[in-house]
Formats: sequence, C-alpha cells, structure tokens
Amino acid sequence: MPNSDCDVLVVGSGVSGLTTAICLAESGARVLIRTATPPGQTTSSVAGAIWGPHLVEESDRVDGWGRETLAMLRELAADPAAAVRTLSGVYATRGAPCPTGHLPPGFASGWRYSAPLLHMPTYLGYLLARFEAAGGRLEAGTVGSLPAAGAEHGARAVVNCTGTGARGLLPDPALKPFRGQVVIAENPGLSEFFIGLPDDTSEVVYLFPHGDTVVLGGTEVGDDWNTEPVPAVAERILRDCAVIEPRVHGLRVLGHRVGLRPFRPRVRLEAEPPGPGPLVVHNYGHGGAGVTLSWGCAREAAGLAAQALG
Repeated sequence: MPNSDCDVLVVGSGVSGLTTAICLAESGARVLIRTATPPGQTTSSVAGAIWGPHLVEESDRVDGWGRETLAMLRELAADPAAAVRTLSGVYATRGAPCPTGHLPPGFASGWRYSAPLLHMPTYLGYLLARFEAAGGRLEAGTVGSLPAAGAEHGARAVVNCTGTGARGLLPDPALKPFRGQVVIAENPGLSEFFIGLPDDTSEVVYLFPHGDTVVLGGTEVGDDWNTEPVPAVAERILRDCAVIEPRVHGLRVLGHRVGLRPFRPRVRLEAEPPGPGPLVVHNYGHGGAGVTLSWGCAREAAGLAAQALG
C-alpha cells in the first residue's frame, strides 16, 4: 500500500488499546497507536484495579476472556516492572449486620479470596514500554473517522479501543458512561483489599492498597459525564471507608481521580464487514471490567485485525 507507515492503527491508549497493540506488535505487525490522551490520563489509569468481572455482561465469552486474562496476570505478577500483585481480601454484600462480627457494620455476607491487583499508572507504563520494545509507535491526535484515520497512515486494519469515546465517534448510543471517583491517600498499613457492594441506600465502597498508597472508592453513576472530582463525593468516600477501616480517619489525601467506565449491554468485539478501506475491528464497551478482560479481548481483536494482513 503506498505511503504506508503501519500495518495496523490502534485508536486509544487505555488498557485495551495498549494490550491489543502489544499482541499485534509482538506478532510482527507494524503498529501505530493514535490517542487523544496519553495512557496516564485515560480512564484505565484511574482504575482500582482488581481482577473480577464488574459492570459487564454475564456470558460465556466474558468468562473466557476473564480466565485468559487471569492466567496472564498471574504470569505478570512474577515481573516487578508490571506492578501486578496477588492480594487477599473480602467481597461483601449489604444487609442486616453479620452476627459473627467478621464483617464491617451494614454487611450481611461476604467471602474471602485472592486476586491480582494492579497499580495502574505503573502497569500502563509497563505496557507502553513493552509495546515500544516490540517496535510500536504512539502518536497524539484525535480521530474523526476510523476508516479515514487508517487510510491516512496506509493501515490495512484499524482497531477501535476508544472506550466511552466510541459513543460520539461511531456513534454508538448503546454505550453510556458510569462515573467513578476515587481518593488516593497514604496507606495506613493496609495489606488486604475490601469491596462492599451498594444497595438502595448505600454506594459501592472499596479499599485497594498499593504499597505506600491506598485507592479509596467509590461511585458508580450512570450517564454522568463529569470528569472533575466533586468535593462532597470525596468526603462521603472517606466517611464510608472509615466505617470499613478506622485507620482511614485522618489520612493524608494525596489526590482525587475520576474515570468514566464505558458500559455497554454487550461488549463490542467484532470486525465490520470488509469494505473498500481498511478493515475496522471494535474492542470496547468493557464497563468496569477493562483490566479483567484485557488480554482475552486483546488477543481476539488482534486475531481479527491480523486477517487483513494476510
């Protein structure tokens, strides 16, 4: 193809975009990522981020993508540069207080398990470095049309990993954001995670320790596009987390983060029917399970894009 500077153009540099780009680049394709925001400013950088399907369809394919990603994250836990650790903790549901006293006030049942927990700023940096080591390139820029952006670079395939951006880009009215706000604070010594599900009167609450810091959350508000931290919400998060863990009282707050989870009734992972331009592959709509499904979805999306490369 004349003036081709890549085989595949990946649009978006969150966890889905970077992971898909790695799968393609490490298979020998020339890959370019175009992104409106750098990895460290994507929704993925704000994620908690613990492995576990959340705010995503219940289906066999999601289970498969999740299992494949879990196996990969367990492998990556052996590499300190990836910032993936297997941590134990509690997942609890609300209701009448548990008579045994093993759960915080207001929680009726729960279970203890272990799962990979990722420090997302570091993990995204690891993914970017791995992508570049495989010969991939990243450029800043917006995209008004997927086929046109691919044609501009002479790409034979374009992979859409734009998350909530797909709503206006395609457009896709089936996609809606679920706003998440978190507080980053000094870790008072927490070594286990806690996830408390919401009910009609309470919000979701979680504590994810990452070494010297802890991510405190959270919110799950549909159709809210506000990406600025709301002080009153931050105060509520701190109060809720202090009920779970009294050591949260008086913690030094280091920052506030907001991300928009790209929810869709069904994850969109498919190739559009072949046309005169580059093949367009979609990989978005993972809701709150972007990390959880990342490697499984990336490998499938990369396989679809590879069909255009012969």
